[in-house]
Amino acid sequence: MQYFPLFVDTQGLQVLVVGAGEVATRKLDLLSRTDAHIHVIAPVIANDIENYHTQARIQLSRREVCRDDIANVDIIYLATADEQLNMEYAELATERGIWVNVVDNPKFCRFITPSIVDRGRLVVAISTAGAAPVFARTIRSRLETMLPSSLTPLFDFVASKREEVQDKLLAGKDRRLFWERFFTTNQDKFDTLTEQRFHNAFQDFSVKGDIILLTEDTPAHLLPIAAMPLLQTLDVVFSDNPLDSEFNELLRRDASRETLPLLSDITHQYEHGSRMLIVSSVAKVAQLSAHFPMAKHLRPGAI
Repeated sequence: MQYFPLFVDTQGLQVLVVGAGEVATRKLDLLSRTDAHIHVIAPVIANDIENYHTQARIQLSRREVCRDDIANVDIIYLATADEQLNMEYAELATERGIWVNVVDNPKFCRFITPSIVDRGRLVVAISTAGAAPVFARTIRSRLETMLPSSLTPLFDFVASKREEVQDKLLAGKDRRLFWERFFTTNQDKFDTLTEQRFHNAFQDFSVKGDIILLTEDTPAHLLPIAAMPLLQTLDVVFSDNPLDSEFNELLRRDASRETLPLLSDITHQYEHGSRMLIVSSVAKVAQLSAHFPMAKHLRPGAI
């Protein structure tokens, strides 16, 4: 993974944009939605950037950039038509430990800006590491149709309720189960019943355990689509051997990984609501399937 995705808190972030043409405008269309302080430097200014200045969204300097300008900044976008200037200042920024992006020149970029689906607090970022930006836009268009605009007020509502949930439910597992219950009943809607669904989610906290069985020779890419939501709800993964990276990518990152315990221990955890995945040999899975008839046995292409 060449580019590691990060979400940066933009409050107080000092961003410098060098250039004020069409390319810089596209960057500002996104940056202007953040809480960052943005300084644009260029001798010639596009109309859209003039509008951002009129709205007091950016600081604007109508001149050529100089080396002193990149002191005390956190991030720099170089978006001029002068390729030599872009490379020179990119090298200078890198020497000073400042993250820099040279538009349309990945070789000099310390970071890249992904294609973004914006639903307020819910942000989805898509990147092909610069290899196929057109395809990234295709993926974005698909996600735009999948994620309704109601998610923006819904996640504002959820954010306003987090402290209440933390006060009422002290255990992290209980809070996770509460939110799972709320989103199961509410889905992606935000309407007059959302508040009631929130309160209803406190009413019944009984939760049954789950046992999912998988033979260790099953390739991850052959698992059925229906298995993916199950794998994201797991509390613990039991296996005789370490799981490969491809399979680990499908699991909750904070699910514990443990060696296979005694049958009595599995029974105890199941009765106390634990949701577990057991990965073992064909013979062992067959034995477990007979002992736990309620278990779900994952097979390639079926569930």
